[in-house]
Formats: sequence, C-alpha cells, structure tokens
Amino acid sequence: MPDIVHVTYNQTGKSKSTNEYGMREMQARAFEARSAQYLLIKAPPASGKSRALMFIGLDKLVNQGLKKVIVAVPERSIGSSFNKTDLKTYGFFENWNPNPKYNLCTASGEKSKVTAFLNFLESDEQILICTHATLRFAFEAVEEKAFNNVVLAIDEFHHVSADGDNRLGEVLRSVMQKSTAHVVAMTGSYFRGDSVPVLLPEVEAQFIKVTYNYYEQLNGYEYLKSLGIGYHFYQGKYTSAIDEILDEKKKTIIHIPSVNSGESTKDKYEEVSRIIDSLGELDYQDPETGVMYVISHKTGNTLKVADLVHDTQKERDKIQAYLREVKSPDDIDIIIALGMAKEGFDWPYCEHALTVGYRGSLTEIIQIIGRATRDSSNKTHAQFTNLIAQPDAEDGEVKLSVNNMLKAITASLLMEQVLAPNFKFKPKFPEEGDESEDDENTIRINGFKVPSSARVQNIIESDINDLKATILQDDTMIKALPGNVDPEVINKVLIPKIIRETYPDLTDDEVEEVRQHVVVDSVIKNGTIETQGDKRFIRMADSFVNIDDIHIDLIDQINPFQKAFEILSKSVTASVFRAIQETIEATRIEVTEDEAIEKWPTIKEWIKRTGTQPRIDALDPKEKRMAEIIIYLKEQKRKAMINE
Repeated sequence: MPDIVHVTYNQTGKSKSTNEYGMREMQARAFEARSAQYLLIKAPPASGKSRALMFIGLDKLVNQGLKKVIVAVPERSIGSSFNKTDLKTYGFFENWNPNPKYNLCTASGEKSKVTAFLNFLESDEQILICTHATLRFAFEAVEEKAFNNVVLAIDEFHHVSADGDNRLGEVLRSVMQKSTAHVVAMTGSYFRGDSVPVLLPEVEAQFIKVTYNYYEQLNGYEYLKSLGIGYHFYQGKYTSAIDEILDEKKKTIIHIPSVNSGESTKDKYEEVSRIIDSLGELDYQDPETGVMYVISHKTGNTLKVADLVHDTQKERDKIQAYLREVKSPDDIDIIIALGMAKEGFDWPYCEHALTVGYRGSLTEIIQIIGRATRDSSNKTHAQFTNLIAQPDAEDGEVKLSVNNMLKAITASLLMEQVLAPNFKFKPKFPEEGDESEDDENTIRINGFKVPSSARVQNIIESDINDLKATILQDDTMIKALPGNVDPEVINKVLIPKIIRETYPDLTDDEVEEVRQHVVVDSVIKNGTIETQGDKRFIRMADSFVNIDDIHIDLIDQINPFQKAFEILSKSVTASVFRAIQETIEATRIEVTEDEAIEKWPTIKEWIKRTGTQPRIDALDPKEKRMAEIIIYLKEQKRKAMINE
C-alpha cells in the first residue's frame, strides 16, 4: 500500500552545522538553559542529546559549583554514548573525560556496581555513568542528601512514570524533594504507551523545557531528503510477507514481533531462522564477530546479517561489539532484533526500519523510526514499514486485529503531525500590541483565540505533540476517527473533554484556546498548501480554501485525522474493509449529552431540509448517528417525565 505519511525536507544542513563552541543547533538551544536546576530536553534521535548533556554537565561542574555528574541510561549498550569525548578542539572550554572505573555499564553484577556507585559518591571523581537499574539499587543504599550538589542526568526519560509503582519515578521525586540536586532529563519521545503521565503536572511545572522538533532536525540534514511511513497487511505467516517487501539493497533493521503478540509464532529463534531462509542460504557465521554470511536467493550476493534476538549474553555481546565498530555501509546489511536496536542504538547507514506486529507504545514506534532517520551519505530516503496481520472476517480475533490496525494507523497520524513543518497561528484581526511580522509559516484565522495565560502558551509551545498523542490514544477518539462521528463532535466535544482531563487546572476559556490550537494545527498539517498566482490556498479534506478566508468555524467542520483512513479504505480488500467497518460499528461510542447538544441544531436543519426524520437503518453513518441522538434525547425526555 502507499505510504500514509511521506514528507520531504530541504537539506539545509542547519541541524548539523556547529557554532564557535562546537555545538549543533539543538545543543546550543539546550545550553542556553544550562542554569536551570530542573531541565527537560525533548529532542529526536540523532539530534545530539548525549553531547548536549556533556556541555551542560561540564558547565555545572566548572561554573555553577556542582560537584558531580551522574548519567543514568536504560541499558548498558547506550552507556558508550557518554564515553570520553574531545570538546576543546572544537571550541568548548573543557573535555568530557570520565574515569573508565566509574563507567558502570559493564557486564558485572549489580552488587559490585552499587559498591562502585557508593565509592564514587565518597571520592573526588566527578563523572559516573550507570544504568537506570543501578541507579535504583544504589538509591536504596543512601539517603537523598547524598545527591546534594550532584547533577542527575536521566537519559531516555520516558522510562520514568508518575505511577506509584515506577521505582525510577520514585527516585526522581525523592531526589527533587529532599536534596539540592540538579536534574537534566532527556528524551527523544515524550509519549508513553499507557495512560500514565511521565510526571505529575505539579512536578513537571518545575522543569524548564527545551524542545527541538523532528521537522527542525530532519529539515536541517545534509543528505536525507524524504521519509516515508507505510503499512503492509498480510495473511498467513509474516516471514513470507517479509520476503515480498524486503529490498536487500537497502540497509534494514527487522524487528520481529513480541512473543506475547498475535503475530508471533512463540518461537523467536525459529522466526529468525525462517527470515534467514527467506533471504537465502547461510554460508557461514564468523566465530569472532557473530556476523552471518548469507547467499541471497534473489541476486547471489553475500548479505551480512546480525542476529540480536539470540539470548546468550556471550553471543549478543560479540555481535554488539562488532556493530559498535561499524564504519562503512558495507560492514552490515541486515539486523534482526526483538527488544534491542531501538532507543540509543546508532546505525546511521540504516535506510529501512521494518517492524512486524502492532506496537502499543508510540514511544517505541518513534524510537524505531529514529533508527532509520540518521543522516548519512549512503541514503536520501528513509522508510518505516509496519507489517500487520490483516483482519479476517472468519477469525474470532477480528476485533483485536481491527483494533491493532486502527491504533497503528493512529500512530501514523501522530507521526505526520510531528514530522510536518510548524505553523504560527494568529487571529485575522490582530489585537493591539501584535506588532510581530508575519512570515510564510504564519496563518491568520478568523475567530481564532490567542493564549490568555503563560500556562496556555507553555502547553502550545512545549506540549502540543504530547497532547495530540494523548488525544490519539484515547479509546473513544480511536472509535470516532474513521468518520462515523461528525467532525464537529470530535473537535468541540471529544477533544476538549480530553484536554480537561489532561490539564484539570485550566479554565474553560483556556481549554478553548488550547482546543482551537490543537484542531487548527492538526487540520492545517493534514492539508496541502498550494500557491496560485499571488494567492495561497489550502486543501483540507473536501475543501479548497483561500488561506486569507479561513475561519475557525470552517476548520471545526473538518475531521483532522480523516486522510489516513481514506488511504486505508483503498488499500485493503472490500471484505476486509467491511470487517473493519462492522467492528467499528459494534464498538462505536455511546451518545453523550454534550454531543446531543452540539448536534441538535444540525439535526433540526437536516429535518427541515429533507422533510423526514433521520433513519436508524441509514447507510450514511452521519444520518444514522443523528437518528441515534434523537433516540437518546427521547429516552432522556422519558426519564425526566418519570422523575417529575
């Protein structure tokens, strides 16, 4: 099927160029906030977060009076990102020079690592690198005051959770409450796969946020020109589908499904063997590196394949050591992985991330896509393909399959929003004091509300994609997106409800300001802007509108997420799409009072225009929905009369 998302970039080189201190654009932006006690850096993979932390940590040690820097990473392999680094040669005032003795991302046991951690706190050494697990274990052996005047840097910060059972979250909260520690939190994705926030609002409010978005990163590359995100639906065994779509000329990471998923055969080693067999014939496996040499069925060429699924630590360490030393596109062709090669994994030559099975976590999807979006001279295009089992109307698991498909498409909708260029929205008639000049990315909208508080401004500037992720993961919203609920109900009832639940401290006026920005931003990014003569037009759903004539009421009539489902309807067979529709119909949202109030004027207008009542058996889902609302209102009236 065609890509659901296809974005092209301008190859400006801006995100890779450095200033007089050797800092890239994102790193310089983060360094400007270096004096903050609590700093949250949200930036995509490959933007240079590790080095940004080095710059900030060294400044806190040299210029801000802090004594130590502790860097915590989620897994041992990521620790190498914080190895000794020459910064002075490129203009900075100090080098990052950790003592290897206190790099605890090693194969030794946690007991010895905790001992080393405690020794570090008592020593004159300034830098320690450890895993999240080591930090958690060590924290149990010390009081919070041991972190006084310490910089605690947590990499891949989305592993923290406000959930009371999340130990890393508890460590963070205790350190912030009971010590003078500074915290630097870094993440390439701030979206969790569940409904639990990373931080409670009152804790998050203490952080200064630095945001560097995906579009800025990718648009500023030197080589990468485009990114595609697409889906391939299969029946039978996924290994045969891999054979259909895998282009062995492209450097590819294949992520096989979790053993708990429906796509898994429950035997991950057998799955790896089948993938190898579908590629070609295994010639031999190098005993020193672990690289498998496979003679391709299709071309006769020798493919170098790495297996990261193997559980034996010795074998895994061997192939990981080889991959860390890769210096050329020719060094490896295909990597097969399960839980690894996601966050923090660096293979810049990767062109294609091929993932089998629905991934419930938006974070995981974004991290996997990030493996293919490194800038490298061997590629101009990066591709993410998700192989998903096609729903079978005869299968008892059809509901699960449809839900997985819808959630996967939802992730693409979010990625389209994240990857698109940013716009600035202003009212058509500016208020007094709005003296800033408009540029090509400024769009003025009739009836648009500007932020009335610093809180709303902060949400719009720093949290808009996080909020969209929350909206798109909401079960009610997923049921409404395919077009069986009127766009105005989505935009004026469902979205503000989610905003209120996410930000309970906002007033009604502030909720409306945030709502308008979310809806406008989503609709505009999902549209296409075209220039004709000296005028600009935007194509939004079925509307083709002069940008100068856009009104908030017009935007509220558009389902901001419809396009992906239209593509889906054209990409599966009629029987499969019918199964999808029937499953959605069976789980559709119930009528709410807010929706009934919102749609009643439309229903009255429809009755006046047609001279008939909407029919409950209508083929048009919107007419059917109006009939359901009338039934709901009659039932509410009946209940009210009984209670009189």
